[in-house]
Amino acid sequence: MRIRDIFAVFTVVLVFTCGLVRAAEEEKEYYALYMDGKKVGHAIRSREVKEQKIKTTEQLIMTMSRAGMAITVTTTEIYIESPDGKPLGFESIQDMSYMTMKVTGSVNEAGMIDLTVSSAGSEQKSTIPWPEGAIMAEGVRLLQEKHGLQKGTVYDVNVFVPSAMQALETEITIGEKKKIDLLGRVVTLTEVKSKTNIPMAGEVESTEYVDDEMKAQKVIIQVAGINIEMLACEKEFALSDAEVYEIIDKAFIKSPVPIENVSKAESITYYLKVKQDSNSPTGNTLKENKKIILEAIPSTDNQTVSAGEDDQIIITVRPIKAPKGAKFPYKGNDERLLEALKPAMYIQSDNAKIIDLAKQAVGDTKDAAEAVRKIEEFVANYISRADLSVGYASAVEVAESRQGDCSEFAVLTAALCRAAGIPAEVVMGMAYIKEWKGFEECFGGHAWVQAYVGGKWVGLDASFKSAGIGGFDAGHIAQAVGNGDPEDFFALIGSFGRFEIEKLQVKTGK
Repeated sequence: MRIRDIFAVFTVVLVFTCGLVRAAEEEKEYYALYMDGKKVGHAIRSREVKEQKIKTTEQLIMTMSRAGMAITVTTTEIYIESPDGKPLGFESIQDMSYMTMKVTGSVNEAGMIDLTVSSAGSEQKSTIPWPEGAIMAEGVRLLQEKHGLQKGTVYDVNVFVPSAMQALETEITIGEKKKIDLLGRVVTLTEVKSKTNIPMAGEVESTEYVDDEMKAQKVIIQVAGINIEMLACEKEFALSDAEVYEIIDKAFIKSPVPIENVSKAESITYYLKVKQDSNSPTGNTLKENKKIILEAIPSTDNQTVSAGEDDQIIITVRPIKAPKGAKFPYKGNDERLLEALKPAMYIQSDNAKIIDLAKQAVGDTKDAAEAVRKIEEFVANYISRADLSVGYASAVEVAESRQGDCSEFAVLTAALCRAAGIPAEVVMGMAYIKEWKGFEECFGGHAWVQAYVGGKWVGLDASFKSAGIGGFDAGHIAQAVGNGDPEDFFALIGSFGRFEIEKLQVKTGK
C-alpha cells in the first residue's frame, strides 16, 4: 500500500522546521524525534563557516513500520550560502530502505539552478529558475537575528526546501515566554508560531519553543493526525535506540459497507463527511476543511468532485475505457500532455533500460489503447516481488530490482508509457480492498497511473493486476496527480485525515 506520501510529508515539514532553528558556528545540535509519544528517531543540525561560505547540514533519521516491516528513512539536506545569506547551492539525499535519491543544485549568476538528479546509476541534468525572494538556512538565521524575540513580532519568510524543490511561504509570530518541560527539565522559553502555506494543502502550523539565543528546544507539529515532537537533548540520548512506530493504519479508511464485485461496478458515488480539526494547532473549522479538501482532490476523466450540503463532499468515480484506434506517439502541442511525456525525477523515461523495456512491452502494436494495456500487463508480470521494505524507488531502480509495492508499480508503468510516447501521470489516493494484512472492507493508501489515450485519461493499475484483483476500477479515489515527486504529495495533506466515507452508492452495469 502507498505509504511514501506520509514519509514525504513528514520529511518536508520536519526538515523545514529544522531550517528555522539557529545553530552556533561549527556546532552540532541534537534532537530526539517523537510520534504520538514514541521516540522514533532523531535530527542533527550543524553549521560550518569555511572560505567565506556557510554550510548548514540537517539530517533527519526515523524508523517506522509498514505492516510489521520496519523501514528507516534518512534525509540529509545541505545548504551552501554566502555570509550575507545569499543562496549558492544545496544538496538533498533521501535514503528510503535500500533506495537512494540525490539532488544537487548550484545557483548561477543568472539566477537559475543548475540541477543534477542521481539515482541507481542514472543521472539527469536540468536548469530551472530560482524561486524569487527565497532564502535558505543562513538567510533564515540572519532574519531571525534581525527581528529578535519581542512578543507580538510578526514577519514573513520564503524558505527553499531542497527535498521538496519548492519555496514555502511561512508567517512567523513571536509569542510569550512559557515554562516548558524538556524530558523532566523545566525551562523558560519563548513560544514561536510558524504557519507554512503548502500549495493545495492549506496551512501547516508548528510551534517552536526557543531559548534566548534563538535555539529551538522543543518543536510540535501535527501532520496526518499524528502528533510529532522534536526535543533538544544530549547526543547520547538522541542517538539511542528508537521504537518502531506502526504507521500503516494511518493509511486506511473504513468503508461504510462491503462492496461486492467492485471491479464490475459501472460507477460508485462516495459521500464524504468532513471532519473538524479538534486537536490540531490550526483548529480549522468544517468550512475551512471542506474548502481545503475541495481544492486538493482533483476532478479527472474518471471522477467528478462536488460540494454537498454542510459537511458533505460528493465524489463519483466512473472508470472510462481506452478508446480504440488512437495512435501514438503523441505529437500535439498541449502543454500538460507534453509535460506528461518528459522524463522526471522518479520517472526516468529517457533511460536506456526503460526505453528497452517499453519496446518489449508494446511490441509492434500501433494502437494506443492496446499499448497501454500491454504496458500494464508487462509491469504486472515484470515486478516479481511485492516488497514492503522498499521505501520509494524510482523507475530505473525498479527496472533493476524488479521489486516494490504499488508506488514502484506506478512509477515504472508511467515511465514505460512516456518512453513509448504516451503521456502518463502518477495518481495517488485510496483504493478499496476486501482484505489485506488484517484490514478488511476498507480504503487503503494506493498509487496507480493515468495515461492519455484518444483524448481521455484512462486508469492503469499494474499493482492490482499483479495481485490478481483486476486493475483500475470504481474503487479508486484519486487525491493527487503528478510525476510522483515530493511536491506532488503536498496535495495529500489537503485531504488526508480530514474526512470519512459516510455512505456510498454502487451502480452496476447492465
